[in-house]
Amino acid sequence: MSSLAESARARGNNPLSFDKSAELIERNAQWMAGGVNSNFRLNISPTPLVFERGEGPWLYDADGNKLIDYYLGMGPMILGHKPQALVDAVKQEIEKGFLFAGQTTVEAEAARLVCELVPSAERMRFGCSGSEVDQAAIRLARAATGRKKIIKFEGHYHGWFDNVLWSTAPALNAAGPENAPVPVAGSKGQLTETADALVVLPWNNLDLVVERLAQGDIAGVIMEAAMCNAGAVHPAPGYLEGVREACTRYGTILIFDEVITGFRLAPGGAQERFGVTPDLSTFGKAIANGFPVAAIVGRADLMEMFATGGVVHGGTYNAQPIAMAATVATLMSLKPSLYATLEERGGRLMRGMGEIFARAGVLAQVAGFPQVFHVALGLDVPARNYRDLARMDRPAYVALTTALLHRGVRALERGAWFLSIEHSDAVIDDTLLAVEDSVRELKAKGVLPTGDFRK
Repeated sequence: MSSLAESARARGNNPLSFDKSAELIERNAQWMAGGVNSNFRLNISPTPLVFERGEGPWLYDADGNKLIDYYLGMGPMILGHKPQALVDAVKQEIEKGFLFAGQTTVEAEAARLVCELVPSAERMRFGCSGSEVDQAAIRLARAATGRKKIIKFEGHYHGWFDNVLWSTAPALNAAGPENAPVPVAGSKGQLTETADALVVLPWNNLDLVVERLAQGDIAGVIMEAAMCNAGAVHPAPGYLEGVREACTRYGTILIFDEVITGFRLAPGGAQERFGVTPDLSTFGKAIANGFPVAAIVGRADLMEMFATGGVVHGGTYNAQPIAMAATVATLMSLKPSLYATLEERGGRLMRGMGEIFARAGVLAQVAGFPQVFHVALGLDVPARNYRDLARMDRPAYVALTTALLHRGVRALERGAWFLSIEHSDAVIDDTLLAVEDSVRELKAKGVLPTGDFRK
């Protein structure tokens, strides 16, 4: 047994405390609403955490705890926390200045690397967040086609703006029939009329997409090419290819939102992994390993509309040189050997967790990709779409992530597990031991759903 595994066993008998984080969140709430700066950081069990530093696969919090991190910044940290290549690149660039309201050689180098790696990238533009580059893609699709309506899919997330925050996590009793979903707003204060330009469909149902596109009024179809925000769901065989063919046939722009999958599932994202090339793609997260960088890429004729076609795209901080230095360092680090290692280690972690659930008789699905997978308690078959995922036992899963946190493993409450190249075999051993201890404890308490998920 490794020293890491031994320490995990010891933590299981002496659960970690997060009292200092709880105190700081309460104190900080006098300045920041809820003590946080994103709603997605609220209401974490047992408390939102306050961190002091990160290194490799670990985070160090205000209580002095050392935590194995599978949040990885909600996905960006594919190289782990504080990789030396990025530290060196950023230190060198910061000596030159911060922001010029002009162009730099480092942004051109970053753009060249993106275009070389991504199959759909004939031209590109940088932004600062996935939400904003998704807006740029939708605007381009409408400008290019002269049409208004956009198809999106239940459970797919394309940012927090009014026109796309629909049916991202709807209650099933409000979502309508599966073959004709009712758009469900994601926030109070959202302009309800923005849904008039949106068509919501279930994902992985090709017939419904083709039927709707045939009406000839759809400007764009936007989707996660692999459903990795709500879960980690593969496209059904032939689904992406069928949507691609139908969009071409009916003059609709196909947009892949690769903010999560880009530079994580493969150097060229899900489109490389599955061999289907969209018209436009959006990227973020792993593109710069934690720096605020996003990108929209695509066909040259579409992207040139930003330059000569009257379509506006702007941003004070787009291609900020320090962030561009981080982008170059990140993309140059994404070698084939990195992905081979992630496949092997992530696959072992997925299999190990599945075996633990099976031995304990816990009903669970561990599905997705070695670089980002999803754990769903209470499902007896892999999910195909959001409606399947919505039936998972969420209270039981939150109990599991809470038990893991007290053993030094930090995993997202929505079910996603992100892997970095810094998650070594020893770290994975440590993680599996924490999972086994947590499952044993929670099963004894009657918290976990039981059954045979292998049938």
